[in-house]
Amino acid sequence: MAKLTKEDFISSLKEMNLLEIKELVDAMKEEFGVDPSAVAVAAPVAGGDAASSEPSVVTVSIADPGAGKVAVIKVVKEITGLGLKESKDIVDQNGVVKENIPVDEANEIKAKLEEAGATVEVK
Repeated sequence: MAKLTKEDFISSLKEMNLLEIKELVDAMKEEFGVDPSAVAVAAPVAGGDAASSEPSVVTVSIADPGAGKVAVIKVVKEITGLGLKESKDIVDQNGVVKENIPVDEANEIKAKLEEAGATVEVK
């Protein structure tokens, strides 16, 4: 079997949706006994700028879907690329829509979700 290069691996990740990436992380935990997401979270802290008051990456989550829940589910589906059931689960659980994204992208997502009637948190 040919060795997978770093560029090929990253290219493959870009083509995956959030559910597929989660399944990959779970499989890596099981196979290697390590949590790759813990390494990814720890890396920015080590190289981060302590003087910066605003984070460069944020997480967008739903605080309350509001009365237009169906419209919010459709927007979540569009944003994440997930299926209808997975998108509904995110909305029902007031879950995370996208993690570790630039502030500009987070603001765009927040605007779309609020337009659909949701209350959104950006952390």
